Amino acid sequence: MPKYVVLVNFTDEGIRRQQDSAGSAARTKERDARAKELGITQEAFYLTMGPYDRVAIYDAPSDEAMAKFALWVGGRGSVRTLTMRAFTEAESADILG
Repeated sequence: MPKYVVLVNFTDEGIRRQQDSAGSAARTKERDARAKELGITQEAFYLTMGPYDRVAIYDAPSDEAMAKFALWVGGRGSVRTLTMRAFTEAESADILG
């Protein structure tokens, strides 16, 4: 299944909303449910320091499913995302070979 690395930055609204821990748990549950509907699974999710606030790694059945998910997440207003398709070493060898 294709793998995706998602770089996340909070919007001003998203930073304010992070203070609401009950709301944050509800948003996480809603995000996970939407991902499941699209056949997407989360491999890892990190709070990070530097130019991005979070980094997530997902497995999705297709670019289209991941695009739908990224647009849905961004449309919620709390974050902006940068989604990158990631290739394994074996996939890279096939591409470069």
